[in-house]
Amino acid sequence: MSDDTIRLVTIGRIIRRRWRLLTILAVVGALVGYATSVLFPPRYTTSASVLLSGAWEERELLTQQEIATSSVVVDRAAATLHWPGVSGSQLRDQVSATAADGNIIKISGTADTPKHAQQLSDEVAQQFVTFAARVVDGNTDPEAAERLEALRQMVVQTNRRITTLADAADPGQTVESVQSRTELEKLRTSLQEAINKLDQADPAANKANMVVMGSAARPTGEAPPTRMQLIVGGALLFFLLAVIGHLTAARMSRRLRTEPEIAAALGSTLLGSVDVPGERSAHRPEGRGPRARIRRLLGVDIRWDLPTPQTSGDEAGRQIRYRRVCTRLRDQLPAPRRLLVVVPDGDEIARRAAEQLVAEAESDPMLRVVGVSVSQPLVPDRDNESGALVVLSAGSWTAVELTGIAEACADAKHEVVGIVLAGPVRARATQPAGRPRDAATPVLAVGDDVKGMSG
Repeated sequence: MSDDTIRLVTIGRIIRRRWRLLTILAVVGALVGYATSVLFPPRYTTSASVLLSGAWEERELLTQQEIATSSVVVDRAAATLHWPGVSGSQLRDQVSATAADGNIIKISGTADTPKHAQQLSDEVAQQFVTFAARVVDGNTDPEAAERLEALRQMVVQTNRRITTLADAADPGQTVESVQSRTELEKLRTSLQEAINKLDQADPAANKANMVVMGSAARPTGEAPPTRMQLIVGGALLFFLLAVIGHLTAARMSRRLRTEPEIAAALGSTLLGSVDVPGERSAHRPEGRGPRARIRRLLGVDIRWDLPTPQTSGDEAGRQIRYRRVCTRLRDQLPAPRRLLVVVPDGDEIARRAAEQLVAEAESDPMLRVVGVSVSQPLVPDRDNESGALVVLSAGSWTAVELTGIAEACADAKHEVVGIVLAGPVRARATQPAGRPRDAATPVLAVGDDVKGMSG
């Protein structure tokens, strides 16, 4: 898993083999989301729109947006609303403003009830319009306004004088009279344009005209995140964290999976690989007590990162692999051929393979199966054995654990003469009619061999 790319099949395997644990964690996440929704009561949000007439630049709209949420405006709104225990500083976090298209400032208010949210948005909008109008009026210079009005009156009087001169001009069709009338009309047009520019230059006529576009709508639903969103989000978050945790643990795993790595850790050679047909219970480690029962209940007592066992051939094909291992041992060991078969504790697949290997050997070589703890490996001292044969399954043990088993064999004067890898397979649904001769006697063979060795 540490060198493989994460694929959908890997995530599917996690869900399929850890569905109980993932379901429980998702329920816990949903409960956490519900508890969070209880700690944070529901909130409601609505908006009121303020229209700014005239021509406004983008930076001016941003300035008005900041004014709408300023402390002056919000404090005045808080004083007008006069909600018990609610100050302007608290309302400041519940008010926001955005500049929309069309010179519109949208003022949003958030409160604990739909009614309060509506009242807050409307009041802040009204206070914003009032404050902005006062700012414009306060920034207007009275003398400048008087000068603009005097200029406007002079333009009006000049326009009237032009009309009088045009009427008093020679009504004849001489060239001089036509030119005079043309010049007067041009002067009239220039004065009219000056009047329009004066009107546009008046700040009080453009900037102070702000209108609240109706009352804010009363909200009908909670503002996100809602209680249901928190519950679903908590369940999904815990589920994803559990999947990511499984993937991280698998990538950080130091268990050896390849044959060269296992052979190097034990300091010996691989004699062969054998298949062990087994049910789901064969992959469960033996254990009692509350902790083991909880692990079985959650489904974490079975490795999820092992690939799905492939369907094996018939019983005769599987026994051929065992017989080839026994033949290699006979060719390699001198007479009398006695071996100690070392199986790591907890490796149920390897233990069943060792029992089948004893049954196939038929006392040649004579095999004695012993279980060795990987945490504190201890191997029986050498008696008349020719060495030790290690039987284990791939992907279950780290290099440190296998090195400890090899050192325990060396301390007991046993030379590791070979390694046998056992792999789980799925047996076919229909078994052949004729059963092989020793297929039903592996456990008895182990008992007889152990009794013979002890005698």
